[in-house]
Amino acid sequence: MKTIMFCMAGMASLPVLAHANSPYFSLQDGDGFKRFSVSVGALHVMPQGKAQPFKVNTAVENGKSYTNGPIQVDTVLNNLDPNEKQEAVKILLEGIGFFTGGTLPAGMSGTTQINGLSEWNNSGSGLEADDVTTLGIMTNYFFTDNVSFEMKAGIPPKVDLQGKGKIFAPFSGTATPTLGSITLPLEIELKKDIEITDLEAYGAAASARAWTPAFEFQYHFGKTGVNKFRPYVGLGLLYAYFNELEINPRTEQDLIAAGHMIANILDGKAGASLENKPNSKANPKVKVEASDTFAPVATVGFTYDFNDRWFAVGSLSYAHLNNETTITVTDSTFGKLIESKAEIEVNPILAYAGIGIRF
Repeated sequence: MKTIMFCMAGMASLPVLAHANSPYFSLQDGDGFKRFSVSVGALHVMPQGKAQPFKVNTAVENGKSYTNGPIQVDTVLNNLDPNEKQEAVKILLEGIGFFTGGTLPAGMSGTTQINGLSEWNNSGSGLEADDVTTLGIMTNYFFTDNVSFEMKAGIPPKVDLQGKGKIFAPFSGTATPTLGSITLPLEIELKKDIEITDLEAYGAAASARAWTPAFEFQYHFGKTGVNKFRPYVGLGLLYAYFNELEINPRTEQDLIAAGHMIANILDGKAGASLENKPNSKANPKVKVEASDTFAPVATVGFTYDFNDRWFAVGSLSYAHLNNETTITVTDSTFGKLIESKAEIEVNPILAYAGIGIRF
């Protein structure tokens, strides 16, 4: 519907131009050429852009201390900073675990000053759009035999967005255990990259319906009635709008689990976040959005006349098109838990082949 409305708006403006006194803008056929043409054919879109890294923000504040709650001793041992020598800490934790059945209770786990989870970039990750083919519709109004205004439209295709790389949370922190209300003079250094999701593991990471009407001024070489084959060049503007965004269900489940991790930290159960336990108060929801954008577009093409009405047309266009995708994980109790943004470099080459009629 958006594409049809764009075309109707553009067509409605043409009679205004036609009122000009210049013979070049008259609706009368001059020099044997026809003012209007329309063609229908196959439009193949080939994105050329590369994946750009996700930038992630969470509700966890860097440098703030959060209550750990109960946590398994093995969980602490598996998240010790490998760059720090903490042999005495390991012996102490294993000893406590021997007497507590492997659990570090809330009264002993204390707090952890968490770093790394507030914001980070995931290098090597991102989204790339797949090739897609749809039905293209091109309409042209000729001001002269050589100069025209074209509106490019078509059936909006469903585009798959392939994920690249893995999303990791770069967790680090300093845990300070307690004994009842007494803070022990002991610091436990923790560090581990926690895998959130593998964007390549489940097929297309997301999909969206792409509306991409374009408007272009063109110059056609040659002359009607003399040259059957007429090359042309064009320059204009493309508008990209995306809706019906959907995320891969398994990727969505991974992001929901990450939402529970952040909710546990905010809820004073930081230990549970390292054990992938759901938070009883949280019900995280995932939402995907894509920004609208304008992009310059350039075209080279040709027409071949079968007769004075029917013709074949072929063209190649390039649009410098980038937009931003935002994935948020929110919860009614804890608010926005995670926000992740990535620029999508589409930069498509559009190949079109069709049959048209002039009138």
